[in-house]
Amino acid sequence: MTRPRRAPPRPLPRWTLPATLLVLLGLAAWINEPIPGVTGREARAVAALPVAPAFRSGQRVLLLSPHPDDETLCCAGMLNRARAAGAEVFVTWITAGDGFEFDAALTERTLHPQGRALGERRVGEARAAAVVLGIPLDHQVVLGYPDGGLRFLNGVNFDRPYTSPRTGASATYLREAQTPGAPFTGEALEADLTRVLRRMQPDVILIPAHEDFHPDHHTLTLFAQRIAARLGLQGRLRYWVVHGGLEWPLPKGAHPALPLVPPPLARHLPWQRVPLDAEDLAVKTRAVNAYGTQTEVLGRFMRAFERRNELLSPSDTAR
Repeated sequence: MTRPRRAPPRPLPRWTLPATLLVLLGLAAWINEPIPGVTGREARAVAALPVAPAFRSGQRVLLLSPHPDDETLCCAGMLNRARAAGAEVFVTWITAGDGFEFDAALTERTLHPQGRALGERRVGEARAAAVVLGIPLDHQVVLGYPDGGLRFLNGVNFDRPYTSPRTGASATYLREAQTPGAPFTGEALEADLTRVLRRMQPDVILIPAHEDFHPDHHTLTLFAQRIAARLGLQGRLRYWVVHGGLEWPLPKGAHPALPLVPPPLARHLPWQRVPLDAEDLAVKTRAVNAYGTQTEVLGRFMRAFERRNELLSPSDTAR
């Protein structure tokens, strides 16, 4: 049997090589482009911000964290300062952080992850970060509501269970949750948060600002404000941001000598700065390192919060 003769390869167009070289040169220029940093003007603006009131001995400080790691990114340094000043520090994680599909695929080593394994692992990482921050086990609460689903609990699923597309769960599956088996409804979440606030009686409540871009973050704000108003605690709310605008904070990676500038989406808020010393930064770095599932994928973003200050706002509206 005679094999068919292959047709001779077609010559490449004359412009192929020059075009390829131009692309490679452009890519090289992009790779070597200096990473935008903090300008001198921005640094001076941060230095001019008022310093947040210091935490005091005997204060009860509660941070409501939408996902495991938010408490570290926004506030690990100030929580360390609060504890060093003699304040009692509490943290409550609202979700298990099980909604990051790519991360779940890496964790479960499958293209079709269920997500629950990631949730259990991230809660374990949150516990480890809390140990670094010196927060006792009895000051930690896990609620276990659906990552990526809080906005539904504040709407159509306020009184009927929401089913998470990532885990298939319509109720809390974590055995260590404050209310195991709690349905994924807004009513159940409000009841759980109300129990937390009544039991802990915090003097300071740290929550996301409305301007935080992540839906879980600004939805938690709505729940927390409603409950705080009902309990007469609205004057104790203080606000932070983690998702503050495209690429914020820049530059990526750890830059402990640089200031953290106010996020673009919330520049108008009355920000205060919390200066961090070397010990605060070392503690924050160790807490970030506790989140192995996250640093593997988002390490440069997470380390971009390792700066010489953190930011807090006493109000979620401009003065």
